[in-house]
Amino acid sequence: MPTRILPAVGDPDAVRSLTTLLSQLPDAEPVAPVVDSTQLVDTLARLAAESVDELPEVVVVHERIGPVPALELIRDVALRFPAVGVILVTSDASPGLFQAAMDYGARGLVALPVNYEELASRVQAVAQWSTGVRRHLGGVVDVFTGVGGTVVTVSGAKGGVGVTLTAIQLALAAQASGRSAALVDMDLQAGDIASYLDIQFRRSVVDLATITDISPRVLANAVFRHDSGVALLLAPGEGERGEEVTDRAARQIVGALRSRYEVVVIDCGAQMSGASAAAVEMADRALLVTTPDVVSVRGAKRTVRMWDRLQIRKAEETTVVVNRHTRGTEIQPPLIQKITGTAVAATAVPANFKELHAAVDAGRVHELDGRSTVKQALWALAGELGLVNVPEGDRRGGRLRGDRGAVSFRRRRDGGG
Repeated sequence: MPTRILPAVGDPDAVRSLTTLLSQLPDAEPVAPVVDSTQLVDTLARLAAESVDELPEVVVVHERIGPVPALELIRDVALRFPAVGVILVTSDASPGLFQAAMDYGARGLVALPVNYEELASRVQAVAQWSTGVRRHLGGVVDVFTGVGGTVVTVSGAKGGVGVTLTAIQLALAAQASGRSAALVDMDLQAGDIASYLDIQFRRSVVDLATITDISPRVLANAVFRHDSGVALLLAPGEGERGEEVTDRAARQIVGALRSRYEVVVIDCGAQMSGASAAAVEMADRALLVTTPDVVSVRGAKRTVRMWDRLQIRKAEETTVVVNRHTRGTEIQPPLIQKITGTAVAATAVPANFKELHAAVDAGRVHELDGRSTVKQALWALAGELGLVNVPEGDRRGGRLRGDRGAVSFRRRRDGGG
């Protein structure tokens, strides 16, 4: 049986030289190369969704792959596709890098410029390992198709547009439907999830920032289990400590969470940091919350363009959520979609702060009345995003039983959800 090899190389010259060598290997079946980290993970996820047997035995990752750094990408592949062997191609063949690559989950390392005999030897060894793993597991391999848990980031076009409330209600809706949910406060300098839920907890996301291998026990010690069942990973009480959470640390934290929870909702706030940018880049769904006014919509447009320039997120991969929507406002969702070039959520959140005032002031937004049109809209948004399990008997009515009454997934006439 030929060995299927998937090259992940961003540099055009390196692609040509590497694919030429791979095609010369005995019993090798190189497949079309992927040019960046996102395409690699998406390709493996698509193949895994069809069947584990469709996955290539070997993935060859070039050191200059991007935008996710090579070692971080190897860790992600090893976690989500454990029967796929990864080889790192690098100009640094030092013992230190070799050890780091093994720690991150690589099965081999090949030095640049690539030597045919060395490449053939490593590919053969890794292919045998991959085949042995699949045979040992009897074809039943625990693969996180897609991404394991679903990661949703919630960012703001500017401050005060309702990011934290949106993130909290999405996580609550997912948990109430029977899914395990985690809520992360990645607004590292000004995060307020703890205040909205009236809790105090001494651990925060900073406690995971320097840990290179986040085990289930370490993760469990860092999160706070809320009364609703949602696992909370909070922002540090001292805002200046947020700088300790680098983009690399954020990738590891998000990866650990998505492997343990079915839904991970991340509050990224309105100010972009390296950590929040990494979270947005890794997310399955990136939400950008705006209100229907000129200042907020301009802020949304700036954010979308910045994400695109920095290769964090394409505009068409971003979903704008319109908060405080009324029929009488001049700026309506279709216009926002045209201005930003993004998708706009079908569920708009109505302007009705009177419903929220008491719960927000008391720090008990998790106890928001189920009859609240704002809560209904946000839980409807969770349904639109696929974050909830709808009971079989309730599918026709489109309703989910929440903590206080039923919340409809059907849009109201006022766009409130």
